[in-house]
Amino acid sequence: MNISSYMPVDVFYGKNALLENGKELKKLGSRCLIVTSPTAAKKSGALDDAVKVLSQEGIEYEIFDRIEENPLTSTCHSAGTAAYEFKADFILGIGGGSPLDASKAIAVFASNRHMEPDDIYTAEIKNTPLPAALVGTTAGTGSEVTAVSVLTNSKTGFKKGVGGKAYYAKVAFCDPSYTSSMPYSVTVSTALDAMAHALESILCLDANDMSDLYAYKAVELLTEGLQRLDKIQSAEEINEDTRDLLYTASLIAGYSLNITGTCFPHTVGYILTERFNIPHGRACAAFTPEFLERGRKHMPEKTEKVLKAANMNFDDFVALIKRLAAIPELRLSQEEIDKIALRWNDSIKNFCRTPGGYTAADAKSSLISVVKPL
Repeated sequence: MNISSYMPVDVFYGKNALLENGKELKKLGSRCLIVTSPTAAKKSGALDDAVKVLSQEGIEYEIFDRIEENPLTSTCHSAGTAAYEFKADFILGIGGGSPLDASKAIAVFASNRHMEPDDIYTAEIKNTPLPAALVGTTAGTGSEVTAVSVLTNSKTGFKKGVGGKAYYAKVAFCDPSYTSSMPYSVTVSTALDAMAHALESILCLDANDMSDLYAYKAVELLTEGLQRLDKIQSAEEINEDTRDLLYTASLIAGYSLNITGTCFPHTVGYILTERFNIPHGRACAAFTPEFLERGRKHMPEKTEKVLKAANMNFDDFVALIKRLAAIPELRLSQEEIDKIALRWNDSIKNFCRTPGGYTAADAKSSLISVVKPL
């Protein structure tokens, strides 16, 4: 068996995970930059709890609350400067995938002042990043436990991930009650993101027995969660048990993703977010049906195990994902599609990990299957 893995993040899970484990933050230092978006951390109650804990532990803090969706490298660089000038000992990221991913990059910028905003993709990390603590408020990204930060290049507007051991958080506080403030649409999209993580991990060429152990369990839980969401239409109908199930599943999927990485739906899905503002989870889900068809062709036994974990047949499983993704009719000119395709090459990691072989030409075909030429 192959159970190779690495997971250095100290995870505290459950109701009041942050409030009951505040001493963990004191271990990181006495000065903290809180990183979040303008509203989500406050609405969830996580920001108030964080401030309470920091005050109790005698930790001084400043708040940087300008993280946007699909965070820009320039914004992260500005936050890194703020952390440096405040002489922060650590970063405390609060929010969904955007603030959490941003926090990991900000920790790098804060201690590597030689980097300009877009250098983060290529420049050497000369100094150890500040330690980062993360508090999740959505159930889907798995950013709490992965060594990846997905950022938007402030010059080109392109989304791209950067990662490595320097990008792991030191500690994550995972309280499902913080996800209760999320609207129905966000809850659905983040759950689809977690499902994409699990499915892409299972069918990834870098999968091993450990990643599969996590990923099949995530598929089981996420299918139950998605079926519940499919029967309702509002956040008010999402009970505490479902919130807990979805957050648990998103972390388990994150563990599997951390071992394998993603496949082509994530890379091609970025285009839908950049060009049409389709939320990330739904954008990945737009390409999940094609990905599963590829799995059925090239990895039939593993695809059957996916369906067994989901307790659904192939057509019904795909229909559930399509129904919740609800991708509208999208169109671009052929010229724009051709220009987008120039971004891709056959050696992109996500393509190389995709079953059956996947090329830049395949990516262009996948895009056209969702975004029709004008």
